[in-house]
Amino acid sequence: MAIRILLIEDDRELGRALRSTLTTEGHAVTTAASLSEAQALMANQAAWQPFDLFLLDLGLPDGEGQEFLHLARKSSTAPVIIISARPQEESKIELLDAGADDYLVKPFSVGELLARIRVALRHRGNHAQPATLHYQRDGLQVDLVKRQIVLNGDDVKLTPTEYELLARLVRSAGQAVSHRQLLMDVWGPEYLEHTQYTRLYVGQLRGKLEKNPADPHFILTETGVGYRMLAAE
Repeated sequence: MAIRILLIEDDRELGRALRSTLTTEGHAVTTAASLSEAQALMANQAAWQPFDLFLLDLGLPDGEGQEFLHLARKSSTAPVIIISARPQEESKIELLDAGADDYLVKPFSVGELLARIRVALRHRGNHAQPATLHYQRDGLQVDLVKRQIVLNGDDVKLTPTEYELLARLVRSAGQAVSHRQLLMDVWGPEYLEHTQYTRLYVGQLRGKLEKNPADPHFILTETGVGYRMLAAE
């Protein structure tokens, strides 16, 4: 199952880059660009699925990241990694004493960030299975690293939203993914009630991938829950 990460970062360009990197690694990433947005996501997480890890910037447009750290420590045992341009030792000590699991000073390498995430999860006893990045079954091949989909030897062209939906299902291949999880991860928290989106786009995916879309072989419906990508071979 994919590790669910809440990335709280107001630098849009850095946020997009980190989200892309973490998604390629198989993590399910939700982003927030402000303290209030992060707090709202935290408050709503029980309605769908808790986060497994937080990446937290300090200088947010509507407050200090430390406020979110206090909230996280009251309601979650998930690790919190601070990502900040502030190198002062006293700031690091204060935040680590307040409950942060690690403190990474910008700029940092992708490799170091990924290593810190692995260590933080390991220290918290998170034994989640790694997400599927390469999928192959009955002529369908999905490579999430290369962003390539091949069906019976032919490349399959998907829209960006179709691709993100398929990628989310592939990362949890063999497991049911709820409508709310799909809406959160593909469209964002403001779309949690729009379940027609998942039905519409799953229908489009089936039209491109299934021999008989009315009797799907790859993307199965889990009645009352959501959808499940048949496990890879």
